[in-house]
Amino acid sequence: MKQNWGKTVYYKQNHFVFKLAISILLVGFGFRLLFSQSSNVNPNVTDDNITITAPVVDKPIPSDLVESTNEFIQFQPKDDGSEKCNVFDGEWLPHSGGPAYTNNTCRWIESHQNCMGNGRPDTGYIYWKWSPKACELPRFDAKKFLEMMRDKSWAFVGDSITRNHLQSFLCLLSQVEDAVELYHDKDYKNRKWHFPSYNLTVSVMWSPFLAKADIFEDIDGVSSSEIQLHLDVLDKTWTEQFHTWDYVLFSSGKWFIKTAIYYENNSILGCHGCEGKNYTDLGFNFAYRKILKNLFDFIMNSNTKSTVIYRTSTPDHFENGSWSTGGSCDRTIPAKEGDFELSDLNRLLREIELPEISKAEEHASEKGMKLKLLDVTPLSLVRPDGHPGPYRHFYPFAKDKNAKVQYDCLHWCLPGPIDSWNDLLMNLVVNG
Repeated sequence: MKQNWGKTVYYKQNHFVFKLAISILLVGFGFRLLFSQSSNVNPNVTDDNITITAPVVDKPIPSDLVESTNEFIQFQPKDDGSEKCNVFDGEWLPHSGGPAYTNNTCRWIESHQNCMGNGRPDTGYIYWKWSPKACELPRFDAKKFLEMMRDKSWAFVGDSITRNHLQSFLCLLSQVEDAVELYHDKDYKNRKWHFPSYNLTVSVMWSPFLAKADIFEDIDGVSSSEIQLHLDVLDKTWTEQFHTWDYVLFSSGKWFIKTAIYYENNSILGCHGCEGKNYTDLGFNFAYRKILKNLFDFIMNSNTKSTVIYRTSTPDHFENGSWSTGGSCDRTIPAKEGDFELSDLNRLLREIELPEISKAEEHASEKGMKLKLLDVTPLSLVRPDGHPGPYRHFYPFAKDKNAKVQYDCLHWCLPGPIDSWNDLLMNLVVNG
């Protein structure tokens, strides 16, 4: 099954061209009809109230998406020109200015994402800027942002890609004032920083499922047992602190693909990918939808004045294999639209996220609460050049140019395309 976003753009473009052609034909026909009438028609008389409207043509639904839910189609992000600019609909354009920071000017980059420091030889991937089609998207203004966030608190809650995003956020802000770390746990997964001149605190909370989960993985991601995931209990790591934050960004998705046993009311409900077990395989999409519903119910019932942002899951760009089977990502420039399509797994995640977030946004609006969508999937899909690849390791080919090393085509180089997520984030906070 094909990825829906790429097709949405494709049919949107065809739909526009078709409407334009119809309009031109009708205008031409109208003029021909007018000038074919009697010579009594005054050529200098015009009627500004006369409009020629092309017939409305519905977007065709691709045959391979028939199985997709009507709910997903209903909640696709819309850009019909009647509302403000859709900053998530755009293209990557060359940008000679380069990034706002480097690995030498930011000390918060983890080694696995330090592509420059690990010897990546090309630098073209940092000279691109996301440009919406119908408006301008300013770059992240760290000074302005810090001034806006005086005496505020931020939290990023999610998985390692969330942490990746947080590091970009810190690097951008630290070009104005370097952050002071206040806390970290023994694995550096939960951390907290402070910007003293602005009394801004920023936290990152590692909660890959957003719900209670017993995980049995070592530092290399090797699991000794299935994940025990409680679908009806949110992770107290973040719920106990939620009321203290002014801004919270949630994101999840990737971990749901892993093998897991699902619990509800402390009883086994089913599983995902648990071959050989006598449990009903409910599928990861069942668990992701249920937890998102619980997340948004929790937010709606919290009476919080916080601004809550949900970031969509992001695609990987493994080619010729996967993370564990020799997949690679050696591209050095953005892909053309349509070159990459979301995998079936990522497409399913998106089909769950968009409807659930849209319904939650509507509910939040009714209650006077602030809930916003940060849809980074479209712009991330066409950046296969932005991953560490073999340069998650320090100079991987220094001793042997043909060395076989594991590629990281999931996380993002810092600096890199992920910095544009914060351009979009600031736009949401300032203009949303």
